[in-house]
Amino acid sequence: MNFRQPTALAQAALLALGATLASGAAAQSTADLIKEIQELKKRVTELEGKQKTGEAAKPAAGQWGMTPEQAAEFNRISVKTEATEDNLELWGLKGLTISGYMDVAYIFNRGQKRSGFQFLNSQGDGFFYDTSYIGSASIDFTKETDSGSRFKLTLSPNRGAGAATSGGTNIVQEASVSVPLTDLQTRFIAGQIPDWSGYEYQQPTLNPFITHNLLFDFTLPTTYTGAGIDYTTGKWWMRGLVANVNENIGKQGERQPVLVYRVDYSKGEYDGFGFAGLHGKTTNFNLCRDADCTQYRKTMTHLFEIDGYYIRGDLTLQGQLSLGQQKQAAIMPDASGDFPDSKWFGLSGLVGYYIDPRLQLLARADYIKNNEAGGGLFGYTGYWDAFGIDGGYGDYRNGIGPNPGLGCDIDPTTADCDKGANRYALSFGMKYAFNTNTTFKLEYRRDGANVPVFYDVKSGTYKKSNDLLGASVVLSF
Repeated sequence: MNFRQPTALAQAALLALGATLASGAAAQSTADLIKEIQELKKRVTELEGKQKTGEAAKPAAGQWGMTPEQAAEFNRISVKTEATEDNLELWGLKGLTISGYMDVAYIFNRGQKRSGFQFLNSQGDGFFYDTSYIGSASIDFTKETDSGSRFKLTLSPNRGAGAATSGGTNIVQEASVSVPLTDLQTRFIAGQIPDWSGYEYQQPTLNPFITHNLLFDFTLPTTYTGAGIDYTTGKWWMRGLVANVNENIGKQGERQPVLVYRVDYSKGEYDGFGFAGLHGKTTNFNLCRDADCTQYRKTMTHLFEIDGYYIRGDLTLQGQLSLGQQKQAAIMPDASGDFPDSKWFGLSGLVGYYIDPRLQLLARADYIKNNEAGGGLFGYTGYWDAFGIDGGYGDYRNGIGPNPGLGCDIDPTTADCDKGANRYALSFGMKYAFNTNTTFKLEYRRDGANVPVFYDVKSGTYKKSNDLLGASVVLSF
């Protein structure tokens, strides 16, 4: 406040005093004038006191015109917010996100003479294209610290990646850490990490169909357990690991981890491509390490795939090409009793179109050329010694192997026993977003081969094709 400048009330009082003096000075005595001046000063003092009291009652600067009650409420909220933040940090919840989903499915398989709901069924009964990861439930915990380090734990009982590689005993889908090194774009990664190959994702929230394509199910790894680098620069994203493949610990006498990698390039707003590879020794179920065949040897494996996408407006296009081979991993032995190398080549393509913002129509086509040495795909070995209940020397539920009607079990050198099945699959479906958390799916799929490799339960014979119909509801949060 500037005390040199008289207040408005004081100025008014002085003016009144001057007027009084001018008009009645001659008629009043000196004593009367002194008395009136003292009363006027008293009155001015009272008025200035009231003015100061009124100014003090106004909101303080920075309270944006709030009343005293509003200012008190604001202060209460501020204190409560600070306390909540302190508690979140104390309890370890700061930077933590929790998400999950459930996928309840109904599957009809003509050849298996099977129909019904499937949900959380064990992977211990085998991995088939009509079960795959269908009917799963998952919960994910992801925490990022103030330093930028990330912790991720995803649990998926029975139907997760861990269950697929352990026969159903491992409920962990992913358990990984990501630690920034020089900056947030250069990270050290380690743990159990699901395979990153191809255009299709395992999770039903990200896979538009109910089933997966042939390349996903039969030519790619499931999990990696190891350590490596995750690097992002501009439009490029690169990841690489030195890891165990489809196992959480190396067996006795094993000292050679596998090199796996993935590179993605986002060309623009609508399109991009990626490629992934695996090079190293992986388990070969053809070759036993002990007399009881409880452990298996490993042989050199090379996998490589390239995939791409174009998504603009209502249209979605995705595609993938895969190549693979594994030493001594073919299904049929040669005349000398040795197993040749398994080799394959595959293609997959998907088209999706939204006819309205909620309803997407879908089509997918897959093909695998796998006719050398009786066939044999990644992880699909050991059939010569493991005679299955659905037939011998192949997987006749998935349609992998030679013609089971040739008598190859009696004489593996019989003509065409060295010819494996070339596989295809055609899928048509739709996906409907009922609300932001719920999606309904419907799919019809036909699987086929150039030789009869699909066991038909009803007739007890083998056929060249099989049909599947599926429906599911996916709820996520």
